[in-house]
Amino acid sequence: MADDIEQQQTTNAGEEPMDLTRRSLHERIYDQHLNMILGDVEETVTAIEINEETYREIYKSTERNIPMLLVWRDGVILVAPPLRVG
Repeated sequence: MADDIEQQQTTNAGEEPMDLTRRSLHERIYDQHLNMILGDVEETVTAIEINEETYREIYKSTERNIPMLLVWRDGVILVAPPLRVG
């Protein structure tokens, strides 16, 4: 019985490693190595600079939108569901 379920799951996943990825490009997905393809990504980079005269921290944020992004292995730090707003 367990062998039948395992065989069915293997068949549903596809024969090639990227089959599931190709079928799921409209969704956020990741594989067993945490490689991810993300769509409609908003990247925010925050840099901290020190004012030479006052020695105060100055925070500068830069944002950009990326239509599709591949995050490859070591770049994955955390996989979590999105925050609920409401």
